[in-house]
Amino acid sequence: MSEYKNYLANQVKMGKMNRREFMGRAMAAGIALSSASTLFAASAAAQEPKRGGHLKLGLEGGSATDALDPAKALSQVLFCVGRNWGDLLVESDPLTGAAVPALAESWEPSPDAAVWTFKIRKGVQFHDGKELTIEDAVKTLQRHTDEKSESGALGVMKSIKTIENKGGDLVLTLTEGNADLPLLLSDYHLIIQPGGGYDNPNAAIGTGPYKLTSFEAGVRATFEKNPNDWNPNRGYVDSVEIINMNDATARIAALSSGQVHYINRVDPKTVALLKRAPTVEILSTAGRGHYVFIMHCNTAPFDNNDLRMALKYAMDRENMVQTILGGYGKVGNDFPINSTYALFPEGIEQRAYDPDKAAFHYKKSGHSGPVLLRTSDVAFPGAVDAAVLYQESAKKAGIEIEVKREPGDGYWSNVWNVQPFSTSYWGGRPTQDQMYSTAYLSTADWNDTKFLRPDFDKILLEARSELDEAKRKEMYRTMAMMVRDEGGLILPMFNDFVNACTKQVKGYVHDIGNDMSNGYVATRVWLDA
Repeated sequence: MSEYKNYLANQVKMGKMNRREFMGRAMAAGIALSSASTLFAASAAAQEPKRGGHLKLGLEGGSATDALDPAKALSQVLFCVGRNWGDLLVESDPLTGAAVPALAESWEPSPDAAVWTFKIRKGVQFHDGKELTIEDAVKTLQRHTDEKSESGALGVMKSIKTIENKGGDLVLTLTEGNADLPLLLSDYHLIIQPGGGYDNPNAAIGTGPYKLTSFEAGVRATFEKNPNDWNPNRGYVDSVEIINMNDATARIAALSSGQVHYINRVDPKTVALLKRAPTVEILSTAGRGHYVFIMHCNTAPFDNNDLRMALKYAMDRENMVQTILGGYGKVGNDFPINSTYALFPEGIEQRAYDPDKAAFHYKKSGHSGPVLLRTSDVAFPGAVDAAVLYQESAKKAGIEIEVKREPGDGYWSNVWNVQPFSTSYWGGRPTQDQMYSTAYLSTADWNDTKFLRPDFDKILLEARSELDEAKRKEMYRTMAMMVRDEGGLILPMFNDFVNACTKQVKGYVHDIGNDMSNGYVATRVWLDA
């Protein structure tokens, strides 16, 4: 009941629920009238947004190679930048993860969930003054189905057969039924652009709450309030500045001194120190994010499953969670799904640190000599320390890991998804289907373990159209076991998203969808001078 109360209060806080709807839901849930009235009043009064001011964010994750094309966005900075200037057709609820309307105000599936009809919101203007049309939505989605776009959403778009304007509605016909389709369209790459972004995908012209005023890759991005925003319940400040700060010490110093209002990726080891500052608030959110060590299954020596298994058993996960995350997270099991996902496959044996099993598989693999692991501070907070910790635990199994520290600038273009063994992170996705389609489908651009398995692809596509939840859950279990026991993923920990802000920042929404309030931090908070 307390969780549902928090959910209702959160909806009031975001301006998404009026008193009548709030009271109706509260009473239906068995909350007493007097308690419901008190809760609504407290939520509404305490969270009444203030408008104005200049919000400054100090964020890790940018690079000199960054580009504004949302199809290619892969860093924390670009994730947040895109949320400022652009909108999706569908968003996800911060607490439940359910699909909620955005530029699509409603949708309706066919009985077999293979044809979906979306009503596109009318009266919405792009930043250049042009009105949003159905064709903009059609062309945007079509661009992300084109392999030449190199879209991070390509994997989830593969199942869409046709994208059409039919009678003023967006109609998507799938190769098979998919009950999750609306949530798939909440992928952060799928920002609706004029003409689909074909002419200039880097223009950053959207329908979002802020207009981009300047962008210097790897340095900063600035925004001003969009005066014609279709959604009045967001974009409370006059201007936003995102400053690229890849150095953790610099971010903490900037926040502590008041140079910025918010920072991401707080190293858990520094939380106790930051808590001492009277002006700072720690923001910790549990969700679907995970820190990973990724091996390319199609590249020697990692094309040998015994070597991959040896490296999995050589990971001391419990120690990793306590030492690297400071307890702000949970142990992972080498597949990218945790209990926050619907149809989570329960009962899979937890893989534990076992030097003897690691040594057995290592000997069976026939490999000898050091294994090269590339890492960087930008891969995830504490990634270099995690690699060294891993190096030590592997030694007890007779496995030599050579740790190479790579520069942060260019890591996401030169190392991740390029080199055969490296550290990385994933923010999670709204559904199991989307997570697997983005990172494990053979044809996905972001298949960063090069897990190329037609049998896995077949199950994934069949699960997508299976409307019997029990059968679908069993399929997800099979997929999880394949990734866990035969893939190139070492997933030691699901991380909490640990960020921090000054106490001037109000209205922060803890969102299970992804880090930084699912990227919407600048659009949801306001400043209390």
